[in-house]
Amino acid sequence: MKPALTSRIFGQLYDNTTVTAYTLKNSNGIEVEVLNYGGIIRIISLPDREGKFENCVLGFDHLEDYQTKSPYFGALIGRYGNRIAKGRFTLNDVEYCVTQNQGEHHLHGGEKGFDKVLWKVEEVTTVEGVGLDLSYVSPHMEEGYPGTLSIKVRYFLTHQNTLKVDYFATTDRPTILNLTQHSYFNLSGNPMQDCLNQELRINANHFLSVDKTMIPTGEKVAVQQTPFDFTHPQTIGKAMALSHDQLQRGNGFDHCYCFDIREDELQTIAHLFDPSSGRKIEVATTAPGMQLYTANHLTSPFVPYGAVCLETQYYPDSPNQKDFPSAVITPDQSFHSTTHFHFSID
Repeated sequence: MKPALTSRIFGQLYDNTTVTAYTLKNSNGIEVEVLNYGGIIRIISLPDREGKFENCVLGFDHLEDYQTKSPYFGALIGRYGNRIAKGRFTLNDVEYCVTQNQGEHHLHGGEKGFDKVLWKVEEVTTVEGVGLDLSYVSPHMEEGYPGTLSIKVRYFLTHQNTLKVDYFATTDRPTILNLTQHSYFNLSGNPMQDCLNQELRINANHFLSVDKTMIPTGEKVAVQQTPFDFTHPQTIGKAMALSHDQLQRGNGFDHCYCFDIREDELQTIAHLFDPSSGRKIEVATTAPGMQLYTANHLTSPFVPYGAVCLETQYYPDSPNQKDFPSAVITPDQSFHSTTHFHFSID
């Protein structure tokens, strides 16, 4: 099968700016559709055991839905993915106030995070596969963040069925940064079916406890003898059926797992498998953490627990937690992080 990179008009924003959908197709027929609005991955079309291709991420058919009611479906998240307590942090003895858009807290970059901006796109074609370079310049004090930040994200689909996501950034003054990709995976290919029977493995011995508002307490909790133990594969539903106060706080999994990853070292950290279709995702990353979110609050036309988000990232609220890996970047050191999603059939 011949690889391809095609584009089409997807819709128009309220200011009549055109939004384009780009489709990456590898030599095995796997397709990934990306919007330049929000860097959104709208489609990942994967085969099952019988060779039937279906979209395995949740999304919308119309641009307006992404603008008005999307729970970050498939989007690039920044400047700071996840939560910052009370929308405040101190950097070099200066306190910064960022947008409080989840109660008193800051979530996923604020009112207009990277999920809502228009990215500049350049197409990439090599012998290894096809891809896109998405770039955006975030001005100083956008959503309250210091520094003019230049970001490039490369989505690259290889002929070995791996979607590589590389994040690059530079800044003109010290700032904080936590970029992630927020795809909602449902490997059954049926967006109306929950994921409770899908099997998950996570190569982590600890997760971060959270308070009642889902802000980390600072404590790393051992997963052993808790519902959070995915060191051996188990179904999400079986784990969720176990009683635990942390699960009750999020109405399911919405917690960050901690990895022992050395800087710039790519390690396999998670596997997600759907026994009914045979589809499988293997996740490798250089990031120190991964937020597991089981789509606990999805509403019609979707179903609660109808997807699994595997958001590789720095820890939530790192700027306010001195013992967490630092998410500070400075002008004298460029930022790079990578995550690979490898698709297969078992």
